[in-house]
Amino acid sequence: MNKAIFIDKDGTLIPDLPYNIDPERITLYDEAAPGLMKLQDNGYLIIVITNQSGIALGYITENQVNAVESRIEKLLLEKGIRLTGFLYCPHHPEGKIKEYAMDCDCRKPQPGMLLKAAVTWKIDLKASWMLGDILNDVEAGNRAGCKTILIDNGGETLWEPGEYRVPHFIAQNILKAADYILIHN
Repeated sequence: MNKAIFIDKDGTLIPDLPYNIDPERITLYDEAAPGLMKLQDNGYLIIVITNQSGIALGYITENQVNAVESRIEKLLLEKGIRLTGFLYCPHHPEGKIKEYAMDCDCRKPQPGMLLKAAVTWKIDLKASWMLGDILNDVEAGNRAGCKTILIDNGGETLWEPGEYRVPHFIAQNILKAADYILIHN
């Protein structure tokens, strides 16, 4: 079985520019590559898990999300990091695009994307971690059976408590999260 780092995209891996579909505006946070490199070097698969409700809302297309994925993959590869997967949820219950206007089990805080990744890449969820900048990311990871880290960079604004919304650790960035994971794996 493999172990993985599931990482939220907007506000965790890259700066959050709402509904950005311009690949040239995509940049990694400074601490992202060094942290992910440490984790990759210790046997973790790196998988992006992201809600992309802009598809359901009609702001962006799946092709545009795929272009952003390619840009992120290229930026990580330039730093020596292999992206194993990039899973996104295109749904939103109030979507304007009929085929995506639904409640689903993949939209975080639901764990569907993590569960799908676990099957696809034979991942031991108990040995894996979910990193995200909001408690919906934490909840998705906890519901899937992962350990979780909240990257507390100001992204979470609601702070709604709940059974699955308590992270195992809170870190300022991915590098500090990686250091914690490597001590507590």
